[in-house]
Amino acid sequence: MPDDVVPDNPDWKDRRDMTVDWAESLRLAHAGHGWDVAIIAVPNVHRNNADLPATGYLWTLPVPPGHVRELARATPISFSEAFSRWSMWVAPTEFSATAPLKLAARARGDFRAATMPGFNSAMIPALRLPYDEINRRVFVLKDLLDPATGADLEFHVTGGPVCRLHLDLRHRTAHASGGVLRENGLAGNLPSGEAYMVPYEGELSGDPSRTEGVLPVELDGEVVLYVIRENRAVEVQSDGPVSEAERARLLAEPAYGNLAELGLGVLDAFGVEPTGEVLLDEKLGLHIAFGRSDHFGGQVGAAQFSSPEAVVHIDRVYVPRMQPKIPRVHCTLILPDRNVPLLHDCDYVIDFA
Repeated sequence: MPDDVVPDNPDWKDRRDMTVDWAESLRLAHAGHGWDVAIIAVPNVHRNNADLPATGYLWTLPVPPGHVRELARATPISFSEAFSRWSMWVAPTEFSATAPLKLAARARGDFRAATMPGFNSAMIPALRLPYDEINRRVFVLKDLLDPATGADLEFHVTGGPVCRLHLDLRHRTAHASGGVLRENGLAGNLPSGEAYMVPYEGELSGDPSRTEGVLPVELDGEVVLYVIRENRAVEVQSDGPVSEAERARLLAEPAYGNLAELGLGVLDAFGVEPTGEVLLDEKLGLHIAFGRSDHFGGQVGAAQFSSPEAVVHIDRVYVPRMQPKIPRVHCTLILPDRNVPLLHDCDYVIDFA
């Protein structure tokens, strides 16, 4: 729910209206599915993938709340009780709840969740995609990532340098998020369509991470160049107002600089266009995330940040329509017995057949 720190916006209001409409439609169809349907309203946590509050609020009125103050009219329920009562969850939140729901689903094993942060009406066509085929392609990528020991990436910045980054993929297995959640204990995005892996973060004694290089990210029209050592962004070597802000952010919050994910989306091939919301946009192609990684099996969680409000997992998507100043990206996976060219100019060069 919006609050005084994070006020409402039109997409957020529309999302709450859609949620109430979906719940009512499901209730009207109760005879066909037999499900007990409820809406749990939650105070927003101000950051993507920050931990959920301990308590939500059962909302039964036909009009959704517009501010956290209105939750005083609703019945509180602890999430531990709610997880035991409902085994299928849909989370169309303003800020992503993927991390806490993944961790809870994995630990409890008695529910599954589709997370839909930032969902809006422009994404509805992406819910109608052929998810069996998307899921198949995602597993092709997972099967390549699992044995990989590394990935070499080359980023061509328009009017700037060619940046190279090596990602250490040892000691890790990949995850497949193909939009198919048939079993409890799972949580993933919807719309979906990606395989992803946490780079090795150097947690084993005497075995530091080999992730190093320079990672460029276009933010607000400025290309920020992050210097990466041992899987952390430790410095910004570019100049400009955004670069200065990012340099200060790394100093204030070192956990933000953790490289938390190598993601490989597949939806670009299905004609999906960017919407401005990471939920869908990251599924278009290559993306690299900063920050929290424990929900994906990594080592950096809420405890590594300075406060609950500082926790973040944020994706940077390498599709030319989203980062036009970085139009060309190549990627090669390093396997024990061979190297596999994966991406050329941001397009897959592997055979998905």
